[in-house]
Amino acid sequence: MSQNYTVHETAIVDEGAQIGEGSRVWHWAHICGQAKIGKSVSLGQNVFVGNKVSIGDHCKIQNNVSVYDNVILEEGVFCGPSMVFTNVYNPRSLIERKNEYRDTLIKKGVTLGANCTIVCGITIGEYAFIGAGAVINKNVKPYALMVGVPAKQIGWMSQYGEKLDLPLDGNLEVSCQHTQQVYRLKNCDLEQVNECKL
Repeated sequence: MSQNYTVHETAIVDEGAQIGEGSRVWHWAHICGQAKIGKSVSLGQNVFVGNKVSIGDHCKIQNNVSVYDNVILEEGVFCGPSMVFTNVYNPRSLIERKNEYRDTLIKKGVTLGANCTIVCGITIGEYAFIGAGAVINKNVKPYALMVGVPAKQIGWMSQYGEKLDLPLDGNLEVSCQHTQQVYRLKNCDLEQVNECKL
């Protein structure tokens, strides 16, 4: 049975790894044998994917990203160049802590900007947008725009990837100019009212 995905000749895919149809594994990547990778995923140069990792359909992982054990990426997650995941909260070289890995969940449609760091044990909500270089050390709300060290919310992002003209809290509605999708702010949480027309 022929494989229905593309692997560059310099990449290493350990036996047992599951890779979905139409996915592409580029130069010098390493995929461990228990990894689960969905359809139409792009893994850039020098990407590492651990054993206890699940990567959903249509994810894009740019160059020099390591997706360590206990990280789950849902559908359509974008990982910018050289961004960082962790899986141990308080690592020490002289102390074994592999039984202390913390789960990290990145939900559908999230953007993780270049060089950002995601501290383990948190959940990032759907379509949140993490700015370049930000350090995320707590849970992030859906559609939140986060920047800084440590990261703070400075706004809201549409599913399309544009900043919405909304305050951080209140009770308002706004439409995305690209898709006509309506977003409703209730106190400090944002929800979509209708389907996105991408």
